Parts: sequence; C-alpha cells; structure tokens
Amino acid sequence: SDSDSGSEDSSLSDSELQEALLRGDLKPGLNVVLEERPKRRNDTDGLKQCLADFRKPLAWVERLDVTLDQVLDPVSQSASSKDAVDPENDFQREMSFYRQAQAAVLEALPRLRKLQIPTRRPDDYFAEMAKSDQQMQKIRQKLKSKQEAMERSEKAKQLRAMRKYGKKVQTEILQRRQKEKKNMLNAVKKYQKGLSDKLDFLDEEQTSSQGNKKGSDSQRTKKGPNAKRRYKNQKFGFGGKKKGSKWNTKESFNDVSSFRAKVAHNKGPGKGGKKALNKRPGKRARQKMKSRAR
Repeated sequence: SDSDSGSEDSSLSDSELQEALLRGDLKPGLNVVLEERPKRRNDTDGLKQCLADFRKPLAWVERLDVTLDQVLDPVSQSASSKDAVDPENDFQREMSFYRQAQAAVLEALPRLRKLQIPTRRPDDYFAEMAKSDQQMQKIRQKLKSKQEAMERSEKAKQLRAMRKYGKKVQTEILQRRQKEKKNMLNAVKKYQKGLSDKLDFLDEEQTSSQGNKKGSDSQRTKKGPNAKRRYKNQKFGFGGKKKGSKWNTKESFNDVSSFRAKVAHNKGPGKGGKKALNKRPGKRARQKMKSRAR
C-alpha cells in the first residue's frame, strides 16, 4: 500500500532516495515531513524569574504606575465588574477605560501633592513648539487657500443655479409668447376664412399692450429720474417728447377731418394745384422783381 511504501521510503538514506527518484519509484505526496508541535506549558517559575530580572527597585515617583479597578458608576453608585462589560460593545468598553482612568487620577493626585510634586503648569510657562513658525505659516497659507477655493466653488455653484433659474424663466416666457402668437394667428385665419366673426383677439392684444404701458408708466413714476437728470432738466428745461412724436396712432389714423381731396389729387386752383401755388418763379422773373424793387 501507499502507507507501507511511504514508511519504507522514509527509512532509506539520501543516496537510496535519490536512486529511487531517478528510477521513478517515488511519487509526489508519498514523503511528507511532519513537524512536531511544541508542547505548551505554563512555566510560572520562569516567568517570575524573568520579572525579577528586569524589575528595578525604583521609587514610585520614578515609576508613576497606578493599577486600580474602575471608579464607582455615578448612576448605579457601584463599580461595574469586568465580567459585566461586554467587550463587543464599544460604548461599555470605552466607559470602563474612562472610569478606570478616573480612579487612577483620583489615587495618584493626592500622592503627588503629598510628595510636593506640582501637577499644574505655571502661568509663565513657555515651551518650544513642536513645529517651527515657517511650517505653521505654510499650514496657515494652505488652509487659507483651501478656504478661498471652497468659497469660489460655492459662489460658482450659486451663479450656475441663478443662470439655470434665469434660463428656465426665459424659456417659460418665450413659450408663453409663442403660444399667444399661435392662438392669435389661428384666430386671424378663422376670421379670414369666415369661420368666426369675433375680433376678441384684437381686444386682448390691445388690453395686454395697455397693461404693459401702464406697468411701465407706474414703474417710471415710482422710480423717477435720477439726480443728474433732474439737475439737467432744471438747468436746460424740458422740451417734451422728441422721439416718436410723429408716429401715427389709431386715433390719428381714423381721423380724416383734415383730408382735402383737391389738394391731395392736385385739383386745386392754378395749373398744378398745390404744387402750382408753391412753385418758385424762374430766374429771369426773379431778376425783374429785383430790378423793380431797386
């Protein structure tokens, strides 16, 4: 069997094993070297001897070691035992460390005061910093630059949000105008084809334009001209509206009281109607007129 061949191979010498390997008699997995596990033992005498070797008989002031149980729990007024603390519970574990440190401080401070060892730093105590002023200045500059970069990114974010909102409002206004224009064109087409005899779309357009004018006028009166404009008006006077004064309006377009057909169609007195009345005399006639005047 494999176990018998493995036991026989293990009893062979190195030269015999090499010869068997060359012949092909050995196969992988037959020869396994088993290491013996060391036996565990609790050598208390040896541990005590090691402790006595590296222990130094120094005073407590040089060692400052304090080993105590936990301080009393202020809630239950009893020291929590080690078995009651769950090591998997982070809060209980940290609280046990905290209370044990409290107990050590309460034990060590009176002993230090009894030995007249100061435990507080004096007011005029100055210690050398762990880092130089140049290093701290670099750190301050880095923190400042990081803060400025964060502020810039925040401002850019706010600007992007404002632009996005502005674009949204603008698109809504354009869509509303296109919708109104489309509705008006449809109403005009229906009126032209005779499908509808209503002209409500003209009234709506007029009321909307009047509303815009009223809104702009109210804004102007509410805001008013600035101080520079008021000073110039006071100094040079205000001649009234110039721009658009000759524009036609709905009332002037409908008013035909001043229309004269004879003047409009050159049928007035004289040869050429209105043009004949305003015709300039010729050069010789003007010279004769000048000679008569002399």
